[in-house]
Amino acid sequence: MSYLSTASKMLQELEASTKKDVDEVSDQMAKVISNGGIIHLFGCGHSNLIAQDSFYRAGGLAPVRAINLEPFMLHNGAEQASENERKQNMLEDSFQHEDIRKNDALIVISTSGRNPVPIDAALYGKEKGAFIVGLLSKEYKNNLKSKHPSGYRLEEVVDHTLETNVPVGDAVMSYTDIDEPFSPVSSVIATALLQEVFSKTIIKLKENGIDPPILKSGNVDGSDSSNQALLNKYRDRISY
Repeated sequence: MSYLSTASKMLQELEASTKKDVDEVSDQMAKVISNGGIIHLFGCGHSNLIAQDSFYRAGGLAPVRAINLEPFMLHNGAEQASENERKQNMLEDSFQHEDIRKNDALIVISTSGRNPVPIDAALYGKEKGAFIVGLLSKEYKNNLKSKHPSGYRLEEVVDHTLETNVPVGDAVMSYTDIDEPFSPVSSVIATALLQEVFSKTIIKLKENGIDPPILKSGNVDGSDSSNQALLNKYRDRISY
């Protein structure tokens, strides 16, 4: 089976297995936006790329904000970012400056759900009263222990979990005489699952009589004025 076929099969299975969770999380996201809140996305390393994918995105929601903290991003050194994610108390100074409020939501992205920094991010968001979602794979739960000093995993400290079913190690392909599995799938699955949530959120906003704050492509004529109005609406909370 090809990589595309494998990923497609996983997405089809995910649609059935996550339907209830997607429905419940999108309900909460719609409430957050209806009440004037914003949706924060946070992840380390490649999970940060998933967070960035939904930020300032054509066809996406304007009140979505990626939290980009330099110590946990790949461009300043992939090895160092990976090491930092596993350090205890590494997040404390960075997250103190994040404007997370009671009416907001925070989606923490971490495939393994075991490293201290994503767990600390979720705990910080809970302290602020925000609705916290963990986007992760519980496949790691029975194989790898938490590295957080509390012993908790990400799914144990959030309000709701979105399960990706990504296998331990991420790789999904194999081939004769190649010893190691290869080709990671977590980014494809997590990005698609997140967009499913936001798609449902947009529909629910409209069903509730609220015009969804959808950004238009900057490459479509006439989009600038519409986009500018949305950006101005949320500019006090989000740096675009």
